[in-house]
Amino acid sequence: MNKLTHFDEAGRAAMVDVSGKAETSRTAVARGRIVMAPETLALIQAGQVGKGDVLGVARLAGIMAAKRTSDLIPLCHPLMISKVAVDLVAAPPDAVEIEATVKVTGQTGVEMEALTAVTVAALTVYDMCKAADRGMRIEAVRLVHKSGGKSGTYDELSAGDAGRGSAT
Repeated sequence: MNKLTHFDEAGRAAMVDVSGKAETSRTAVARGRIVMAPETLALIQAGQVGKGDVLGVARLAGIMAAKRTSDLIPLCHPLMISKVAVDLVAAPPDAVEIEATVKVTGQTGVEMEALTAVTVAALTVYDMCKAADRGMRIEAVRLVHKSGGKSGTYDELSAGDAGRGSAT
């Protein structure tokens, strides 16, 4: 296992110094899902949720969240993100699958931004549909791909042990 990078010599939380890192093209892809009653998914698909276009609003919320990740996660660097794409797809009978892709040319990666985008998109679906279904579950939020930077490429499928492997 690699050394944890967000601690100084005394074991205190610290922001990583990226000033010596080269700027490279970096991409991260995260996925997750929100599981709900089949009737709730049917309402979303039919556009019958009183608060509006659930998947459209959740897409925008995910994009906005990626751009504001450093405001939410204390040790994240603010980044000039070049792309955020958030896709939400109904997965009958009872789920919405969410995928976020984030790109940057910079000195640090965008894994946290992709994970935040997926999570906030899922939370937005929950918020918009909670009147119909308080039992929804956000599941399986994870990094599935990252490329760029010194640590190279990570792919969930090639990492082994259900995505708990090391970077390749």
